[in-house]
Amino acid sequence: MLTLNYCYRIYPDAVQEEILIEWMDICRSAYNYALREIKDWCNSKKCLIDRCAIDKEYIIPADTKFPSEVLQLNNLPKAKKEFPRLKKIPSQVLQQTIKQLHRGWQYFQSRGFGFPRFKKYGQFKSLLFHQFKNNPVTEYNIKLPKIGAIVIKLHRPIPKGFVVKQVRVIRKADRWYVSINIQCDVKIPAPIPYGHPIGVDVGLEKFLATSEGVLVKAPKFLKSLQSQLKLLQRRLSRKQKRSNNYEKARIKVARIHHKIANTRKDFHFKQAHDLCDSADLVFMEDLDYVGLSRGFLGKHMLDAGFGQFRTIVKYVCWKRGKFFAEVDARGTSRECPECGGEVKKDLSVRVHDCLDCGYRTDRDVASAQILRNRGIDLISTVGQTGMETACADVLPGAEVTWSRQVSKPRKGKTRKLKK
Repeated sequence: MLTLNYCYRIYPDAVQEEILIEWMDICRSAYNYALREIKDWCNSKKCLIDRCAIDKEYIIPADTKFPSEVLQLNNLPKAKKEFPRLKKIPSQVLQQTIKQLHRGWQYFQSRGFGFPRFKKYGQFKSLLFHQFKNNPVTEYNIKLPKIGAIVIKLHRPIPKGFVVKQVRVIRKADRWYVSINIQCDVKIPAPIPYGHPIGVDVGLEKFLATSEGVLVKAPKFLKSLQSQLKLLQRRLSRKQKRSNNYEKARIKVARIHHKIANTRKDFHFKQAHDLCDSADLVFMEDLDYVGLSRGFLGKHMLDAGFGQFRTIVKYVCWKRGKFFAEVDARGTSRECPECGGEVKKDLSVRVHDCLDCGYRTDRDVASAQILRNRGIDLISTVGQTGMETACADVLPGAEVTWSRQVSKPRKGKTRKLKK
């Protein structure tokens, strides 16, 4: 089963926009009410059975069942009689709100931290429509239950053979989008590793460096608009909350953040396609970007968006039939891609100069070449020993080649594939 998500821009009119905002606030209230039941049940079990807390008391019977997902979904019809406001919203959208809460609760139980939080005013920004009898998307609009047809910009058609499974309406700043989930009953085999390999090293000084010597300068999306963002945030802090002027200033700040995110994502997709154009095998370093974003360079790491870039490269490689793999990044800045010797250097030294073999190149390019060599070792046949050919260095007429492209013998057996 192949599942894809297509995102489109929609243009609801004033009445439809007001209805969508009201539905989001109703879902936020239902989400908070269901979370309140879970927290009250958990807090009631903290006290010992023969005593109560000094500062608070929960009048909940001891045999009360945990407010599970099924129990809260079954209580929705009763809640609609008590709160008529819930009848305005489609029942499936309300059910998906409760399911969203319990997905967060299960995630908290599996990790042990990250308890679900209450949603403040304006923090609930999406609605999920789960089922459709017919295809709701036409060339000019999309039909949603209880709201009618909304104008849509279908910049790319939905492929033939795919069925619309669900639609999520998303609000970003003052703009509206729909994320359409489509499915097709086909199986696509995983890409087979073959062809020209390339290693990709990412960094702050240069956004990426490839093993072919290509260097891409870091665009610094946030820094280019930071002065304008700082001014708008200062004006926002002086406004009275919930006022009309506060809402206008908040939308201006949200537009800047939205512009930064869109520019970054567009740049990542363009670089991913350029990598797929130049190679058939793409190898990137396996780094914990979440941990790196918590350091003193966290602001610049988040501005570059290396985690999103790696995810996009992986998706583009899968879509275009290219092979993608993550390799170990330890010691790539100290190892020589030619002789395999150790070359110690500080961060201030941006040139790789090996004293043993005399190989000299850019530091980031040398790291990318190490990633390429490790990626070739990773996909090699398990148990095979001796000479392994990385390119056509053993064919007639290929006696003269670049030294860094010639395959080299290794001692012992190859490493096993990582599971």
